Amino acid sequence: MDKDKIDKKDHILDVAEKVFSELGFDGASTRTISGEAGVNMAMLNYYFGSKEGLFLAVFNRKITSFQNLLQNLGNDESMTAWNKIEKYVEMYTERVVNNNCFQKMLYQEMSMQRRGDLADKISEILMKNVSEVRKILLDGIGNGEFNNDIDIEMVIATIYGTKNFIINAPQLTSNMLGYDIQNDKLLEERLKPRIEAYLKKLLKAYIVKEHDNTNK
Repeated sequence: MDKDKIDKKDHILDVAEKVFSELGFDGASTRTISGEAGVNMAMLNYYFGSKEGLFLAVFNRKITSFQNLLQNLGNDESMTAWNKIEKYVEMYTERVVNNNCFQKMLYQEMSMQRRGDLADKISEILMKNVSEVRKILLDGIGNGEFNNDIDIEMVIATIYGTKNFIINAPQLTSNMLGYDIQNDKLLEERLKPRIEAYLKKLLKAYIVKEHDNTNK
């Protein structure tokens, strides 16, 4: 695929992400997306086939790029398991802060509790990243760096759940934290480092063996 086609396809995905985040899957239409993207319906259908195909393409683009980063992190033999978890927290927090549009779209779709082929495909995409984090945790247990009895699934839920509560209930959490988390400057300067510091301290206390001197 030549550069012009790649650029056009990425442009459509950028617009689709924005429209889906604002209107949800059910409220958005391919006609609205094609209109805002400045392309005809024939081109949109050629690239993606359907609204579901376009929606999944938006998900795949974001999740797959992060999965590649996670795979490289997991395969880095120069890092300890804890260093990898620290780096993962930093990477995840960075993407949450810088991809609010996608995070909103993701939360809306997951909160719908859909059943069927679309829901299965979305879960399959997301589980790829969950599997990468699980692998890092298992490696840490296997090499004796992490406690043997950690609840891996609850660790993963803690990471994702912290983000979901803070980012996806902005009015409540802005009142709770004392500043507007929808303000990009405050999000970057105050909330991101706070989430990072909290998750690192919490996870280290729970998963790293007490005798481990990593990063002390």
